[in-house]
Amino acid sequence: MVKVGVLALQGDVSEHLDLIRGSGAAVPVRTAADLDTVDAVVLPGGESTTIAGLLERGEMMAPLRKAIASGMPAFGTCAGAIVLASEVRGGDVPHLGVLDMVVQRNAYGRQVDSFETRVDVASVGEVDAVFIRAPVIEEVGTDVDVLATHDGRPVVVRQGRVLAATFHPEIAGDPGLHRYFLEQVCGA
Repeated sequence: MVKVGVLALQGDVSEHLDLIRGSGAAVPVRTAADLDTVDAVVLPGGESTTIAGLLERGEMMAPLRKAIASGMPAFGTCAGAIVLASEVRGGDVPHLGVLDMVVQRNAYGRQVDSFETRVDVASVGEVDAVFIRAPVIEEVGTDVDVLATHDGRPVVVRQGRVLAATFHPEIAGDPGLHRYFLEQVCGA
């Protein structure tokens, strides 16, 4: 069984833990030492500058980057997708640079512009998607597969063992992407 760590610095940690525990083993990750105990990692939705800042202050940015670059499966939602990106526009956000995409922070608007919809994801089917101050993926590299779009924009992408969604499936409580992550990305 794959042991998945959910980055527990800020954001939708408990929601991710609940969804993963429905299909596998999940634990919170708060330190670089915790990271060494897991087989895969989830970067939750939340506030990207806060999550990235806490990664840096906790001296986790470099170990997390190295682990993912070395093949550790990773799944980022909303803010987590921003932190995974190779380029971030719309603020000075430290990022891991492990997913070849350019994201624009808060591109769907302010909190008041939040919305929920259904998105058809390749190899998954329809999932509930909650967009809250969500990023827009403006560009993807040639090795990045677009698994879902909304209004003509990529909203779920995968590059090897790294999966990202610009929305919050964890808030909707929809386990579809988490099952895909465990089965298809992690190989569980």
